[in-house]
Amino acid sequence: MGKLDQRETPIFSSLKDEYAARNMAPFHVPGHKQGRGIDKDFYEFIGPNIFKIDVTIFEMVDGLHHPKSHIKKALALTAETFSAKESFFTVNGTSGGIQAMILSAVKPGETILVPRNIHISVSSGIILSGAIPVYMQPEIDPDNGILHGVSPSTVKHALHQHPDAKAVLIINPTYYGTATDLVSVAELVHSHDIPLLVDEAHGPHLCFSDELPISAMEAGADACTQSTHKLLGALTQGSILHIQGDMIKGSRVRQVLSMLQTTSPSYPLLASLDVARRQVALEGKELVAQAISNAKWLRQAINAIEGMHCFGEEVLDYQGVFAFDPTKITVSARALGLTGFQLEEILTSEFDIQVELSDFYNVLFITSYADSKDDFMVVLQALGAISKQYIRKINDATIPVVNYLSNTPRMIDNPREAFFAPKTKCLLSEAVGKKSGESIMVYPPGIPILYPGEEITDEIIRYIDMLKLTNASLQGLEDSNLKYINIIEDKVSSSNIFRAPSVHDYFDEVEPSQCSTEMFEPGIMRTG
Repeated sequence: MGKLDQRETPIFSSLKDEYAARNMAPFHVPGHKQGRGIDKDFYEFIGPNIFKIDVTIFEMVDGLHHPKSHIKKALALTAETFSAKESFFTVNGTSGGIQAMILSAVKPGETILVPRNIHISVSSGIILSGAIPVYMQPEIDPDNGILHGVSPSTVKHALHQHPDAKAVLIINPTYYGTATDLVSVAELVHSHDIPLLVDEAHGPHLCFSDELPISAMEAGADACTQSTHKLLGALTQGSILHIQGDMIKGSRVRQVLSMLQTTSPSYPLLASLDVARRQVALEGKELVAQAISNAKWLRQAINAIEGMHCFGEEVLDYQGVFAFDPTKITVSARALGLTGFQLEEILTSEFDIQVELSDFYNVLFITSYADSKDDFMVVLQALGAISKQYIRKINDATIPVVNYLSNTPRMIDNPREAFFAPKTKCLLSEAVGKKSGESIMVYPPGIPILYPGEEITDEIIRYIDMLKLTNASLQGLEDSNLKYINIIEDKVSSSNIFRAPSVHDYFDEVEPSQCSTEMFEPGIMRTG
């Protein structure tokens, strides 16, 4: 696949063959000393070998922050595999990689354009950097109740309105597998001589098939971060940050990552990144092709079940959906009168199937090359049984239609100023007109309802009250009961310091007998 030998696994081989095989006397951390000090039950469940390679930084195994040998070579192999100029391992997931991208691209007070449906890690990166976010409106899909990507025309308009922007961040693809025209976005961004950053958490497999959306590196992005643990074979928290071109400097990325990441990285995690790279470098095209084929078969079979719907390439009609990843299986049972939350609960409690997430309309099955058709038959049998059970219970009650508001809350303070500002507690019900001192989001994937520094409106409070009724997993507030909110005790002025489009939305009001939930935002999700 290139000049390097992709069969090699420098990190894993050094740990297994140079360290563990020598039966070294471990007078170094960690304190479990190759598993001898681990709790017995945990040791018996895990097995001995992982503890033999759970080591600290020394010359034999190299160091993550200043790699000189094994890790340096593994990173070169990774960059070649993913067509990057330079690659970096992150051991605190794509969240850490996204924060590193932002801190490498923008300085305090500089403007960065981002979608409103960003992950919480983008918000954290903005706070850490001191940058000023300008929010771009993602395309709304009312039929499926989800948010797609940001269209090139939206990016063009935002760049025109904010010529001082120093970077643009885009999601590719979304949690649900939809992607914008990333090549066009990259050309637009580069015409302003600024870098394009890509949250590619759900796209580490993209470059291994022409049937998938184009990867960020292939599209010309300057930096992207991928969750190697989400759709490839690395352990959880194992992610990779890639860069190319001259706008994002590798020296800057290394400096930022050294500041953000632990000085005691997990070597089992690094080894898993190493072997995951080898696997896809040698077999990626075949593995991903099989995953796509199986997922297409599953989608067709689900759509043959009465009352079940799994959207596919028909969503490409939306401006923000230029391409689609068929390995993401989004299933709705709205026709059976079931919300996504209810469907998840049934799948988990009655069929021992755990989905990735649920929202008001859908559940999301994450599939990969590790799944077989036999695995999918379990899903089909469960969905078929649910269909038979609930098809007889259908009445005039339906899941309400989604509407959307057009504006975000006013941003009075930038997120960093708001984060560090003195705060006081206030009843959420009495917070109208005040400045939020904290975030409110639904996780996963961490899409924000309210950011620090934004004005709290009556609509937002009513919206949050309605979300509580859905049992959605609201996070961010210090008060876990969602009764109080931290506010910044400044009067909200009439001037609008910052403004951006909104992704807030809510349901038409319906009679209680029709549905117990009046409002909901597409993309609002929870896990079991």
